[in-house]
Amino acid sequence: MGRLPALILLSIFLLAFDYYCYRAVLSVFKKWKPATKKLFSAIWWTYTGILVIGVFSAIYVPSYLPLYLSLRSIILVAFFLTLICKIVMLPFLLIDDLRRLIIKINRSLKKNDAPLAIKETNSESVGEPISRSSFIVKAGLITAAIPLTSLTWGISSGAYDYKIKRRTLVLPNLPKAFEGIKLGQISDIHSGSFYNKKAVQGGVDMLLAEKPDFIFFTGDLVNDMATEMRDYQDLFSKVKAPLGVYSVLGNHDYGDYHFGGAPSAAKAKNLQDVIKTHKIMGWDLLMNEHRRLKVDGEEIGVLGIENWGMGRFPKYGRMDLATKDTADLPVKLLLSHDPSHWRQEVLKKYQQIDVMFSGHTHGMQFGVRTEHYQWSPIQYIYKEWAGLYREQNQQLYVNVGYGFLGYPGRVGILPEITIFELKRA
Repeated sequence: MGRLPALILLSIFLLAFDYYCYRAVLSVFKKWKPATKKLFSAIWWTYTGILVIGVFSAIYVPSYLPLYLSLRSIILVAFFLTLICKIVMLPFLLIDDLRRLIIKINRSLKKNDAPLAIKETNSESVGEPISRSSFIVKAGLITAAIPLTSLTWGISSGAYDYKIKRRTLVLPNLPKAFEGIKLGQISDIHSGSFYNKKAVQGGVDMLLAEKPDFIFFTGDLVNDMATEMRDYQDLFSKVKAPLGVYSVLGNHDYGDYHFGGAPSAAKAKNLQDVIKTHKIMGWDLLMNEHRRLKVDGEEIGVLGIENWGMGRFPKYGRMDLATKDTADLPVKLLLSHDPSHWRQEVLKKYQQIDVMFSGHTHGMQFGVRTEHYQWSPIQYIYKEWAGLYREQNQQLYVNVGYGFLGYPGRVGILPEITIFELKRA
């Protein structure tokens, strides 16, 4: 099925779902005057129509006008928040309908018997403060307000609330010259999602204030298109370090989600433009290759591969190329965007890798993360999804990302700038 028919079917389903919620809301506000009901209906369906048109426009209208990008972001956020609230309310509506159905069936089976003890009553006729149906549906409305409140707060307060995470990396074979060296890591910029350039600049300033000796960027510079970096290229060009900035590509950088999986001239050009952007910013983009990092005559290896992920994610990475001619290096640090690569290939075949640095998961931009405890729904998909992991002599660090994708905010899992201090065992 093509994308347009699938979107049309999805829209029909969502409109039916919307109508179901609309009827439920009206059912608990029976005392509204006809004029009030008419106004409510007009607002409800106008809002729904704007959201549907906005989603189609976001997919099919070229996204190169700044005003359009801002409007598209607002519409997509409104669509996301509205859908989440209705999904939260849905169980209450289903419970009420199921209750009604049971009562109806029970009545039909015992229509000649005495009145049922569970007979549905009308609160207006018997003086009850609220009917069972009204109570259930209103409880659903109140419950739906909880995610609306938290997700709205995540947009206003969490999207750019950058946090410094400090970690010590103990490396048994670390050369003495690298003792105490500081490494910074950011990941998943997703520049096409930004809507506050000043706030993004604040995160860059925080990173540079740490004065890292070298910096890793572990993929997903853009959502889809190289043009998304137009307003942010100069800003991220300020990300510099004495020993260099090293970067890799993430799954979004290839344009697969915009152009499709098949090769095309436009897709190839977009990828080349992304690669060129790294170069213009002064970042050393590693595409299945390595660099020798030298301090006072001693060396460690920085390796970087193209995206390699499990499932539907592309496997462009070539560890055989990245590790070539690195046997003499006492420490090897690997940049690989997707953390699933660590368990699926690195641990099994490349025990010489000391630490792998990843991103990709975003911590699902929702959850709980404290110094000693973390939880997010993403952990049911990725075994390693945030923070530092160890297995035998190898380590993995997963950065939960600098930017955001889809939902333009973060709740509990805040944007991260990681600062590592390298230590000898």
